[in-house]
Amino acid sequence: MHLSELSHPNELHGLSSSELEDVARQIREKHLKTVSTSGGHLGPGLGVVELTLALYQTLDLDHDRVVWDVGHQAYPHKLITGRFNEFHTLRKKDGVAGYLKRSESSFDHFGAGHASTSISAALGMAIARDRQGQNHKCVAVIGDGALTGGMALEAINHAGHLPKTRLLVVLNDNDMSISPPVGALSNHLNRMRLSPPMQFLTGSAEEAVRHLPFMQGQVPAELNRIKEGMKRLAVPKVGAVFEELGFTYMGPVDGHDIGALVRTFQEAHRSEGPVLVHVATTKGKGYPYAEADQVGYHAQSAFDLTTGKSFPAKKPKPPSYSKVFGQTLVKLCEQDSRIVGITAAMATGTGLDLLQKAVPDQYVDVGIAEQHAVTLAAGMASDGLKPVVAIYSTFLQRAYDQLIHDVGIQKLPVTFVLDRAGIVGADGPTHQGQYDISYLRCVPNFTVMAPKDEAELQRMLVTGLRHDGPIALRIPRGSGEGVPCLEDGWEPLEIGRGELLAEGDDLLIVAYGAMVAPAMATAGLLQEQGIRATVVNARFLRPLDEALLVPLANRIGRVVTMEEGCLAGGFGAAVMEALHERDVLVPMLRLGIPDQLVDHASPDESKQALGLTPPQMAERICERFGSAFGDRLQRQTLSV
Repeated sequence: MHLSELSHPNELHGLSSSELEDVARQIREKHLKTVSTSGGHLGPGLGVVELTLALYQTLDLDHDRVVWDVGHQAYPHKLITGRFNEFHTLRKKDGVAGYLKRSESSFDHFGAGHASTSISAALGMAIARDRQGQNHKCVAVIGDGALTGGMALEAINHAGHLPKTRLLVVLNDNDMSISPPVGALSNHLNRMRLSPPMQFLTGSAEEAVRHLPFMQGQVPAELNRIKEGMKRLAVPKVGAVFEELGFTYMGPVDGHDIGALVRTFQEAHRSEGPVLVHVATTKGKGYPYAEADQVGYHAQSAFDLTTGKSFPAKKPKPPSYSKVFGQTLVKLCEQDSRIVGITAAMATGTGLDLLQKAVPDQYVDVGIAEQHAVTLAAGMASDGLKPVVAIYSTFLQRAYDQLIHDVGIQKLPVTFVLDRAGIVGADGPTHQGQYDISYLRCVPNFTVMAPKDEAELQRMLVTGLRHDGPIALRIPRGSGEGVPCLEDGWEPLEIGRGELLAEGDDLLIVAYGAMVAPAMATAGLLQEQGIRATVVNARFLRPLDEALLVPLANRIGRVVTMEEGCLAGGFGAAVMEALHERDVLVPMLRLGIPDQLVDHASPDESKQALGLTPPQMAERICERFGSAFGDRLQRQTLSV
């Protein structure tokens, strides 16, 4: 069978192990060809090919439910659920999403881009099933990295308290998250990956006793107690942990042995309560470069399949904001032993891998545990350290209560660096950093800022570390503006003070963070039409530089705000509120992300769709204020 002809995963039922191995080969070939051409997640999907095929041999996907944690490990799932022929559009605009989406396929039973959600969702489905008198299976597939997340452990705790609720949790243990996982549970899993499966030794003995003529099908309580004692001896230590929490534990099973996996899953489905099947896999399986470098090949830009090397950029790019941040933090840590960098399993993505290598004693990885990361930093700050918490904007959402309760209310000096703030591209709605402006501007005692370029980022980091209170700065994904970075002697910024970049009497443009450069480009287009704009780099969202903005708005009389975040409660709203409270009631245009989700596409495509390119913004400004500009406006020369 060729996968291009497959329309339903149930069509794979009944295939022999050798036939399924041929399907596995096709999956890996398609996966590698697609990701090598367009980029995307590589290692996670390659590692679960056999697991997926074996699991789906034991399920009816028209009725049974499968929840894949995160979703980037579910590429094999996509390839056998009718998306093989469209898979080349992976992560492209209007193409196949990089994560599971309920709107994309009826086989995507639950969507997710953030880790540790699968067990909760699958348990919810199981409870719904039981309450409605239904009988389908509910399965969660979760990686060992995601198991470090508190939400997953909360769900295990709850499921174990429901001994009659049938739920299968498949633990995909490849000893990796994006980076190697951390924590005591990960250490337990790692120690037992090579342990032989020794559980359920007492099953045959129990059956033999039950069928003795004088036992009448009953097993005495004494034998049950002996059986449980033997089981504790037989089950490896981490398995015993799950058993004590109320799960039946099976494993570890070779995650690339289809026959063994099918038999284990079939046995698991026969259990009346929650079951955890521990599957040992190899991340990047089948592609030697991905197996050898499991961190580097977690996700890749386009690369040469033969050599495994990424294609070089057509022209050199400035260093990324993440790299500039990481390099700057290393130098600051070398100067001050009280500074500590904290990541939640995203060292490489945030640039903290540089700190890990250079000053490991001042580096902490808490695993996929953003809530813990924030309160850990609060504890450090309360006793004299200077924690710097680097987390993606979209992931910091998961620790919102800790931001307020543990840091903001107590006014503790924690510096937050929100990476991937704004539009991030092909990862889609689950990863867009479009909400942090809104969710941070209302937190008590917080100072919030965003740099216009990489040199200003360096100064803002110093500003945060010298500030006696919580402070956050957002940085966008990708390369900086190409301005020279400062080597040393960074001076902190005056908190709450903006920067005047250009002066004009026709229009006031107030831009925040990554929108400063587009604001200057927009002002240049308007100047070609004889419209002169004053441009302000706000620098600070909280506090706003009202001393600068209020007189300018009052004098010029027309205000445009620009932000790479949602308009609802965003930067433009903050400017509008500040002016209104000062009785400066002037026409305004707020440019940013409207009340909608931003789907997967390249960042440039997303900005084009949202009307946030300089030509589009110039056009919208002219539409809004055209009558005020009079004969100077030659709109026909402005092209979108």
